[in-house]
Formats: sequence, C-alpha cells, structure tokens
Amino acid sequence: MAKYYGKVGYIVTEEVKPGVWVERPVELPYYGDVLKAVRRWQTSSDKQNDDLQVNNQISIVSDPFAMNNFQSMRYIEWMGALWKIESVEVQFPRLILSIGGVYNGRSASSETS
Repeated sequence: MAKYYGKVGYIVTEEVKPGVWVERPVELPYYGDVLKAVRRWQTSSDKQNDDLQVNNQISIVSDPFAMNNFQSMRYIEWMGALWKIESVEVQFPRLILSIGGVYNGRSASSETS
C-alpha cells in the first residue's frame, strides 16, 4: 500500500457582512494511504480528446476540522494534479476519499496567484 501526503481542498461558506455569503477555498495537509489506484480514459463522441478518469481511494488520517467539514471537501492534490472528490466515507479516525476526474474549480492555490 502506497503512502499519501498532500493537500485536501475545502470550499467553506462564510458570511462577510449580514446577508452576504461567499465561498472561500481552504487547503489543509494530510497523511494517509492510497488504497486503490486505477486510471482509465473516458471517450466521448463530442470531444476531440479523451478525459482521464481515476477511480482511486485515498484514506487520510482526519483531524477535527476534517470530521466536522467532510461535506465541504471538493478536491485532493495527488500526483501533481488536483482531483475531484466524488465521495467521502467516514471510518473514524480516517476518511476514505474516492476521487474521479480532474478538478477545474476554484482552489486556494489559484486564489493566491
């Protein structure tokens, strides 16, 4: 089983002034294990190039923030790219993250550049 160390991205909603809410990306580092590592190319007739899909599962050792905000997890950094988190399974003290395609949304690293 391969070891994992990387960032998990959350999209946290906060109130900046009464009645005005904004989404703010937050990244936190975690340790864990790569439970399953599978990749496949998803073909589509309406696209020139195939999409890379991964069906991986990464188990991270959670902290109180992760346990209280696992529903806000959006992406995980793995192998030099950001990947969408498809589902989260709670197995205290760990969270099992199932990941899918490449994440193209807002991230904390894109906010600073």
